[in-house]
Amino acid sequence: MTRVIAIDGPAGSGKSTVARRLADHLGVAYLDTGAMYRAATWAVLESGLDPGDDIAVAKLVAATSIDVDRGVVTVGTEDATIAIRGTEVSGLVSIVASNSAVRADLVGRQRQWVVARGGAVVEGRDIGSVVF
Repeated sequence: MTRVIAIDGPAGSGKSTVARRLADHLGVAYLDTGAMYRAATWAVLESGLDPGDDIAVAKLVAATSIDVDRGVVTVGTEDATIAIRGTEVSGLVSIVASNSAVRADLVGRQRQWVVARGGAVVEGRDIGSVVF
């Protein structure tokens, strides 16, 4: 059985801090799902695509490797850990995250990530109501 502790809440509510500390305390993996959406947005920006082009963005994200593990975010072969927290990504992440095909893709990846680790503390929007 895969066990998940889901922490949901609005931006700036402290869910990341609580989730990291809880995962450390329990000795389990921690996943920041928002980092996945930021990584997808960064990939879109790097490619030069219009973030509002739903079809092109969905195709790009589906073809892009995104790895979030132990605080490091890798997009393709590049460490994007710092870049995904920049103002340009922050300003456009909601557009990419609202793309239904991107959401479906990343939700699937989030579920696979947790199963591969035998469970985790997972934080982000809709974690308890949609993802798990």
